[in-house]
Amino acid sequence: MTYDLFIGDRTFSSWSLRGWLMLEKFGLPYRTRMVGLYSGTMAQDLAPLAPARLVPALRTAEGDVIGESIAMAETLAERHPDAGLWPSDPALRARARWLCAEMTSGFAALRDACPMQLQHVNAGFVPSDAVRSDLDRLEQIWTSARDLAGTQDGWLLGRYSLADVFFAPVAARIIGYALPVSDSARSYCERTIQDPAFRRWRSEGLTQTYEPFPYPVYAPCTDWPA
Repeated sequence: MTYDLFIGDRTFSSWSLRGWLMLEKFGLPYRTRMVGLYSGTMAQDLAPLAPARLVPALRTAEGDVIGESIAMAETLAERHPDAGLWPSDPALRARARWLCAEMTSGFAALRDACPMQLQHVNAGFVPSDAVRSDLDRLEQIWTSARDLAGTQDGWLLGRYSLADVFFAPVAARIIGYALPVSDSARSYCERTIQDPAFRRWRSEGLTQTYEPFPYPVYAPCTDWPA
């Protein structure tokens, strides 16, 4: 039951990171297929997966194609009920679904102003009021999730779940743009980027260089902390 996972450039593709973590963190068998997100071959590379048109996309051993990360998450959880993608507790499971759905549809200002990049820290970035508002909302829902789970640190709902998968690129943005958050939120972000799976993803991305760099660089820049 090996899956084919189609992803874009690891250094920049936040949604690809989510798709990969769904498989990697929960021990599901997969093969990675690279799509030319920045080389101009994306449409050609994804043509056999129509109507999928974005990364990540997943192809099952039976040949079924699943696009959109939230659909991939639900499909994998359904096909592998013992893997623990969702929390086993009903209240925590409902909250995890809520968090993933809000991440999918929300935080537009943060995502637009701070595209994920895993090469350096943009220490000179100055967040707008809209970005700060998104950060406040993150603080609120992360704190509420931990209160529900009865934990003050660690993963959002106790054990690692799809909620942490969906917020991993957000944590990378907070680190990568030195965004102002509470000590608790920063600790969560640092935990995320120091996780072995995340570090493997980043290290594989760093094997490719980009000239010019595709996103704005806000000097001064400092080294990635993990």
